[in-house]
Amino acid sequence: MAEVLLFHHAQGLTSGVRAFADDLRAAGHLVHTPDLFDGRTFQSIDEGLAYIGKIGFDEMRERGVRVANELPPELVYAGFSFGVLPAQKLAQTRPGARGALLFYSCLPISGEWAFGPWPNGVAAQIHGMDNDPIFVGEGDIDAAREIVEKVEGAELFLYPGDQHYFADRSLPSYDADATALLTIRVLEFLDHA
Repeated sequence: MAEVLLFHHAQGLTSGVRAFADDLRAAGHLVHTPDLFDGRTFQSIDEGLAYIGKIGFDEMRERGVRVANELPPELVYAGFSFGVLPAQKLAQTRPGARGALLFYSCLPISGEWAFGPWPNGVAAQIHGMDNDPIFVGEGDIDAAREIVEKVEGAELFLYPGDQHYFADRSLPSYDADATALLTIRVLEFLDHA
């Protein structure tokens, strides 16, 4: 059994994010799903990003980091899109991390946006669609490839399609086939974390 800290995307802690967490729980894992938006959900990515912008991206990321302080250090950190910010920061900087699951987004491990090098012994899975205008078009795929190239145990999985939030069954962007494969891969990862 793995213990997972799962951060939601910019539309909030939707029923689709909760359902994904429930799928992991059904497989025997302990999953924490903090609500960084205090109950708010948004109809679009742009609305969610506007809310994050009002609060501040750094503050939102740090809310996630503070949540981890209440939990043991031996966690797998997971995040959907915006949720990758706190998940990846924690995986890279909090001692004891058991792994990272990064969905639809990825930050570089070198350069201006990096939290620093990737720690030894922390495996990672990165998932995105091969024609996602955000994941591919904004360069996250390049950051993912850098991690895979430099980090032992890191894997990048690309799914055919152009949707960003493809594993959130509460949204129109949901892709059932891609999500089924993603879930299999995530559960295999958690079994070894």
